[in-house]
Amino acid sequence: MREPFGARLATAMAATGPLCVGIDPHPTLLDAWGLPDDAAGLERFSRTVVEAAAEHAAALKPQVALFEAHGAAGLAVLERVLRDAADAGVLSIADAKRGDIGSTMAAYARAWLADDSPLAADAVTLSPYLGFESLRPALDLARETGRGTFVLALTSNPEGAAVQHVGGTRSVAGSVLDAVARENATSAPHDDAAASSHVGAGTAHGVSCAHRDEIVTSPGPTPLGSCGVVIGATVGEALHRLKIDLEPLGGPILAPGYGAQGAGAEDLAAVFEHVRPAVLANSSRGILAHGPDVTALRDAIRASTDELRAHLS
Repeated sequence: MREPFGARLATAMAATGPLCVGIDPHPTLLDAWGLPDDAAGLERFSRTVVEAAAEHAAALKPQVALFEAHGAAGLAVLERVLRDAADAGVLSIADAKRGDIGSTMAAYARAWLADDSPLAADAVTLSPYLGFESLRPALDLARETGRGTFVLALTSNPEGAAVQHVGGTRSVAGSVLDAVARENATSAPHDDAAASSHVGAGTAHGVSCAHRDEIVTSPGPTPLGSCGVVIGATVGEALHRLKIDLEPLGGPILAPGYGAQGAGAEDLAAVFEHVRPAVLANSSRGILAHGPDVTALRDAIRASTDELRAHLS
């Protein structure tokens, strides 16, 4: 049985740095690379990114919608890209943002997290806005298969505030973070890697919760739970205003917005000051703009990794 996702991610981040490279085959990028906006262009683009990132990034995050836009042929490309990432030893995060109820959610879980699925990734992004427990099929299957989940919590898009900020200091975002902290705490006894982390009390709002995983800053790979969250790299003001404490989370933080979207490594260090070892920064356009040359892409990845190590270590 494979190691839990949180442990594998911590090892990858310690080895290569806290960078996730987004695979976003947007039509404008395909055109900039001189590639057609079809399945062939999609495949050339995506597999080039995998080649450049191998051994230099902790994870790759294909944007599922941009593959789905090409129908069955696009999904077939995504299957091959996920296999390429696995063969290259790079963790994959399917950015699918799935969220539903009952048997439909169970089907989504099987698609992205079951060992026998051709679309199985190391982790998948999930939307909790039909209720956190509606995600239970995915949370449980991820635990069974040693895979991971990243739950949308506090995103940087302006529209997100209309839902995520509701409740002020008892916000919807805060309740999602509390639920993720409990999920990691509950998983810890069954997760040998996570069980080695120190145990204390608290939730994302500071309410007592026994057996939660604390983020460890001791030398070596940081033990992390396998249930992570998505928090935008530019939401520092909201974190303070909503009085959200990320220290009890116990899992990784996928932080989009680094690079071309405006956040620098120093911004990440400030926003996530007390949980820096848990942050996996995502850069898409800032790196992809250096393609299609593999060497130029690899140099951009290395430069980003060096910058992130300097600020988040």
